[in-house]
Amino acid sequence: MRPAVPVPPSALAAPARPGNRLLAAMPLVFVLIWSTGFVVAKFGLPYAPPLTFLLLRFVGVLLVLLPLVLLMRAPWPVGQMRHIAFAGVLLQAGYLAGVWCAIKLGMPAGLSALIVGMQPILTAFAAPLIGESVRPRQWLGLVLGLCGVGLVVAAKITLVGLSWQSIALCLMALLSITLGTLYQKHKCSHFDLRTGTLIQFAASIVVLLPLAIFYEHLGPTLDTVQWTPRFVGALLWSILALSIGAIFLLFALIRKSAATQVTSLLYLTPPTTAVMAWLMFGEVFNLMGILGMLVAVCGVAFVVRK
Repeated sequence: MRPAVPVPPSALAAPARPGNRLLAAMPLVFVLIWSTGFVVAKFGLPYAPPLTFLLLRFVGVLLVLLPLVLLMRAPWPVGQMRHIAFAGVLLQAGYLAGVWCAIKLGMPAGLSALIVGMQPILTAFAAPLIGESVRPRQWLGLVLGLCGVGLVVAAKITLVGLSWQSIALCLMALLSITLGTLYQKHKCSHFDLRTGTLIQFAASIVVLLPLAIFYEHLGPTLDTVQWTPRFVGALLWSILALSIGAIFLLFALIRKSAATQVTSLLYLTPPTTAVMAWLMFGEVFNLMGILGMLVAVCGVAFVVRK
């Protein structure tokens, strides 16, 4: 029987601090914002090629963050720049370009969510490489989470029009975000979020720009972009909410938690996205989807519970 741990009287009397409540809400806020990614793709992809959209998104991040960094004199992580840049290319360019290009080539959003949903499992397998361990209860939670994702997206999976290129791109995205999370956790988990995010998106622009010029015929006049209100709204949300807000939260979670715990939150993305798509676009969300959401939530609880 485990001995009782004495609790200081002050801990019993003191109410929860606002800072503690904010930290506790960070995972929920991250999941809600991150889940809008597929909604943004639905709004933005009809009006611009995927790599061009992502480049505009990344440039927008630089235009927002660079003045703030200069005005606030944020410290630059001089000794970590190459590690931060490499992790950024994997987390931003590799992951987002893989998913968006796969969807553009006909990959169903449900199937892409299921493939990328393998990330927590891969992260758990690789966790010993960065000195982290995964307990049996957490393995159970990872499997439950994956089953929950499968139940949510089951009704939306179709193999019609599926190509090997779209499958390869989705697998590339899965490997990129998995390796990027592990690499950043191991090599550069602590850095100033303002300058670190700036470095990551600048490195991603360097990687994506030649690809967009070659494959999408990107030119200085941006002829391939239709500047409709829906596109502009999707682009602004991508810049401010996804690429700044959600990424700041993701990096903060990577800094304070184990990689397996952080990535397990991504199991909650497909169920949350399904609810958003049901509310905004009238997409099907049946009893199996509700059951899958409950299973995914239970799985994440097994992983993150202390």
